[in-house]
Amino acid sequence: MNRRLFALAATALATATLSPLTHAATELRVMVHSSFALPKPLLAQFEAQNGVKLAIIKGGDAGEMLNKLILTRAKPVADVVYGIDNTLASKALAAGVLEAALPQTAGAVDTQLGDALAAVDYGFVTLNYDKAAVAKTGTPLPKTLQDLTLPAYKGWLVVPNPATSSPGYAFLLATVAGMGEEKAFAWWAQMRANGLKVVKGWSEAYYTEFTRNQGSHTLVVSYATSPAAEVFYAKDKLTESPTASLNLAGGVFRQVEGVALIKGTAQKAAALKFVDFMRSAPVQQALQTEMWMYPAVAKTPLAPVMTHAVEPKAFESLPTQVIADQGAKWVARWTQVVLK
Repeated sequence: MNRRLFALAATALATATLSPLTHAATELRVMVHSSFALPKPLLAQFEAQNGVKLAIIKGGDAGEMLNKLILTRAKPVADVVYGIDNTLASKALAAGVLEAALPQTAGAVDTQLGDALAAVDYGFVTLNYDKAAVAKTGTPLPKTLQDLTLPAYKGWLVVPNPATSSPGYAFLLATVAGMGEEKAFAWWAQMRANGLKVVKGWSEAYYTEFTRNQGSHTLVVSYATSPAAEVFYAKDKLTESPTASLNLAGGVFRQVEGVALIKGTAQKAAALKFVDFMRSAPVQQALQTEMWMYPAVAKTPLAPVMTHAVEPKAFESLPTQVIADQGAKWVARWTQVVLK
């Protein structure tokens, strides 16, 4: 996925074990998407307190991760999974890879992800712009998505392909939810004619094509927290982010990620402890500057650097079942409209 991991934070291990296995420890296999990151001392503390040895399995992008779980459901490769979101929840449940419900002892389960998944964090896929590049053009920022179809904004926007990118998919869903299907695809067709750039994933869009990183596109599909990450990882101390989010109606999608038990796990007790761990105060605090998401547990203090991120007041959403029923069709139609 690599959608929130800025270069200095990336740790890309396919499978990571965190401490030597003792005879008394229970191995807990945890499947996560590739953007998962938490401080190693925090994970080690969980192991020590619970007599558990964690085997963290990086499953790739969230969609790729879910596909791996589906393909191995007859012989599960994990006991618990983190990173299935509201765009994938119905698919996961329909495929029968998750325990249908979390016991109440696992903590309050958030209704936005149903009974099987406990929400851990949320974020907003939205447009980001390079402040210096916009100033250099002398053109005011667009006020609507429709403005982006005007000649003044030709070639401004780069998007990750929704067929291969989670934020790209979320942005497509936002346009459909905000405009309605027909108007949304008419907009995409207009954007194609106005110099829209499409790349495979978020990393290429942000680090190669975005003007902030010497690319040629002033706007990029990213996250509302990306400006805060720019400040956090800057080599020089910054008092202001060089980028900002541009939260336009029909261009913001709220993504909620959760943790769930894999159906058939033999380590249910340990897996439930991991569910509680992911919703604990230390994890809810740490994930903000490790994975650049907002904490799902209410009243969790925000990290100071999050003042550089503007949480959108309005966003688009769709019922998870609608996404499950229509998502593949919309991606196929998008491919036809934008790429063919």
